[in-house]
Amino acid sequence: MERTLCIIKPDGVEKGYIGAIISRIEKEGFKILGLKRARLTKEMAEHFYDIHRERPFFNDLVSYMTRGPVVLIALEHENAVSHWRTVIGATNPENADVGTIRKLYGNNIEENVVHGSDSAENGKLEIGVFFSEAELISQQ
Repeated sequence: MERTLCIIKPDGVEKGYIGAIISRIEKEGFKILGLKRARLTKEMAEHFYDIHRERPFFNDLVSYMTRGPVVLIALEHENAVSHWRTVIGATNPENADVGTIRKLYGNNIEENVVHGSDSAENGKLEIGVFFSEAELISQQ
């Protein structure tokens, strides 16, 4: 089994998509190991998105991710990363496949509703940023 991190971003929370996204997660067969609502501080967002620090959109990304609450969800599934990325669709909702979360709910490349880890290694690391191992409950 593989793990990945889902973040329902501020625009998804603001528009009331939490229930629809969690319903889709369950429908797709993911196990929810941990779930919490949080408000990211500037420092948390800068740390989480440090890989993008030198990119021109970094400050806008940090501002966006700290403008309101997010929902953090640790997911488990066979091939979780690739499965979740298929479910959420392309980063830019305009390029996302019909029926994907970003196509259904995203506004644009900046406000695209959800985050998904890009590798199994990053999935473990990203979950570790927001959840302790004791907070993760396996459904075995």
